[in-house]
Amino acid sequence: MTARALLEALCRAHVGQGTPYALVDFPDHANVGDSAIWLGELAMLRGVTGRDPCYVSTWHDFDPDAFRRACPDGVLFLHGGGNLGDIWPHHQHFREHLLETVRDRPLVQLPQSIHFRDPAKAQRFATLAAGHPDFTLYVRDGRSLAFARARFACPSHLAPDSALALGPQVRDAPDCRLLMLLRSDDERRDHAGPPPPGATVADWLEDDAMPADTATDTTVAAREAQARARVGRGLRLLSRGEVIVTDRLHGHILTGLLGIPHVVLDNDYGKIAGYMANWPSPLALPATTMAQAVVLADRLSPIA
Repeated sequence: MTARALLEALCRAHVGQGTPYALVDFPDHANVGDSAIWLGELAMLRGVTGRDPCYVSTWHDFDPDAFRRACPDGVLFLHGGGNLGDIWPHHQHFREHLLETVRDRPLVQLPQSIHFRDPAKAQRFATLAAGHPDFTLYVRDGRSLAFARARFACPSHLAPDSALALGPQVRDAPDCRLLMLLRSDDERRDHAGPPPPGATVADWLEDDAMPADTATDTTVAAREAQARARVGRGLRLLSRGEVIVTDRLHGHILTGLLGIPHVVLDNDYGKIAGYMANWPSPLALPATTMAQAVVLADRLSPIA
């Protein structure tokens, strides 16, 4: 079964044609990967229900009264990604707030990776998950699934990353031999050496200029336009390389959708290796050090 079919089967377990639903925790930040996930979620939910969400929000502009007016019944879907844990607290606090306060309908956490550094915070989430009358959790890798099934008293299932619902993408012409998309945030790992001279090194945590009204327009159409602009920026960046080296999960996923051979380094807690163990790609080679990544990239280069 294809990734898109698996994701649609996930949705069909909760909604059908015409079912109202909400999709919250829109990623209103520059990280391209989160926007790719959100667009994939929107595509698969539209495909199954034939409709847009009744309500969307970020973690910081969720309005419970507006939510209930727009979506008096139906499923509340929480945006997936890699923030179930204590590294990115704003999103986790929002998730926990919803488990505490929205108890009259199903809550579905779309595919996430789990990582808690503090066991007490993992136990708090376990208590909230167990206390909700209808909470379902989807995770993207086997380690997260084992963690959830050992600690959380809620249905937990394995599913691929929702960005795969976007399907194959068309790439622009490359303009450099080796592009290295490397993390510059709290999940960065020391890869035992710097990038090689001559490599084009970038991250994607800085937005292009957005229209002035994007800060106030919270409609589905406006959110979709923001997400498409961010993903377009990421696809243009990745298209520049004949070969890619990346330690971002969605650097790997979007590079695969572009059909570009690439080398994958891990983040600081093994998120990418865990994901690839369940969802391998014929276009990707894993590396554990910068030096190994460079050697593998040379092998993949069509102009080596």
